[in-house]
Amino acid sequence: MTSFQSAPVPGEPPPADSVRPRDSTLDAPTSVSRLNDTIRGFISTWGSVWVEGELTSWNARSGGVFARLKDLAGDAEISVRIWSSTLARIPADLKVGDHVVASVKADYFVKRGDFSFTVASMRHMGIGDQLERLERLRAQLRAEGLFDASRKRPIPFLPHVIGLITGQNSDAEKDVLRNAQLRWPHVRFRTVHAAVQGDRCVPETLRALEALDADPDVDVIIIARGGGDPQTLLGFSDERLLRAVAAAGTPIVSAIGHDNDRPLLDDVADLRASTPTDAAKRIVPDVAEQRALVAQLRSRLTTRLTHRVTHDIAQLEQLRSRPVLRAPEGMIHSRAQDLDVLTSRGRERIARAIDHASRRTSELRASLRALSPAATLERGYAIAHRQDGMIVRDASDAPASTPLIITVGRGSLAARSEGEIDETATVPAADGTGHVGTPN
Repeated sequence: MTSFQSAPVPGEPPPADSVRPRDSTLDAPTSVSRLNDTIRGFISTWGSVWVEGELTSWNARSGGVFARLKDLAGDAEISVRIWSSTLARIPADLKVGDHVVASVKADYFVKRGDFSFTVASMRHMGIGDQLERLERLRAQLRAEGLFDASRKRPIPFLPHVIGLITGQNSDAEKDVLRNAQLRWPHVRFRTVHAAVQGDRCVPETLRALEALDADPDVDVIIIARGGGDPQTLLGFSDERLLRAVAAAGTPIVSAIGHDNDRPLLDDVADLRASTPTDAAKRIVPDVAEQRALVAQLRSRLTTRLTHRVTHDIAQLEQLRSRPVLRAPEGMIHSRAQDLDVLTSRGRERIARAIDHASRRTSELRASLRALSPAATLERGYAIAHRQDGMIVRDASDAPASTPLIITVGRGSLAARSEGEIDETATVPAADGTGHVGTPN
């Protein structure tokens, strides 16, 4: 959609006398100032034109914004300038990658001989093709989990060998090496140079990544570039490179551009560094800081150990000051006295119990003797029982001629019953009188 509001139309050959002073000859050439004035006068006759394109650069400065518009179908670009007074009339969210349409007017700066276009108006025309493709790829990779923090590999604390992929003799390479060696002088690098923009960027970076990832000595790999506009950083959003980084076995650090440069490599890599310098600082520890940290930890450890030993000594002294530890034999002596008292009491109680039991035994023995048949037999009585063991209690139990056994106080004797006798008969009495009682 290209149309000019006033003639002459750019692209048509202007009259010869309109682009050079009529008085210019080989012997009398015109001056640079007069030539620039003539060109500016010619360009000033051009009107404004509406042009469609994609923003590939957006640099804000004090006087306004310097930007570049790229043709959507080809590689042609133009430089445009937006004065600060115009910024208030255009969308505030314009950024690199936006598909826009702008009203521009050609301008020629006489002093420097620069040609550019001044923007009078600009508005969105949707997302540019490149940005749209990147957004679709971003959504796809996010859905596949390539951006998840759970799959990010940790960066080793002190890598033995650092792999570096960057442009040859680039500022990014110098920044990484210089800052890393300043922080840890003995750090080692294995650098593979690759194109960091253009058609060679992706294949060379892939070959370098494959070589370093296969090296068992390499602990971490840095992919570094010194920034640039999104057009030059497209290689670091290439799907082939992103999937190779995700599949690598070695942790990958993305150090592409500056804080406002965000290729998709930043999201897939295990660590994003804002600049190559930041990558060196985040991967290589500072030897001075580590020494200070070791000294600090050593001091803290000494303090803690001293405090612990002092505390334990105080606790030990407190325990040693207790009577049981200061004079442990005192407890034994006091317990010995208690043991003597208890032993004496036990002996007395046992003696009393034995005396009581002896007296009780004597009493029971006396009672048993008094009640024992043997005592009765000792007094002269006898027990008569038949041979079958039956004790004769009735005269009828031992009729005449019945064999009897007579048990007396000392021994037994055999006898034979003469039958029942008259109770009035005289028999020897136990008291020696010869009578046992008065007859009825």
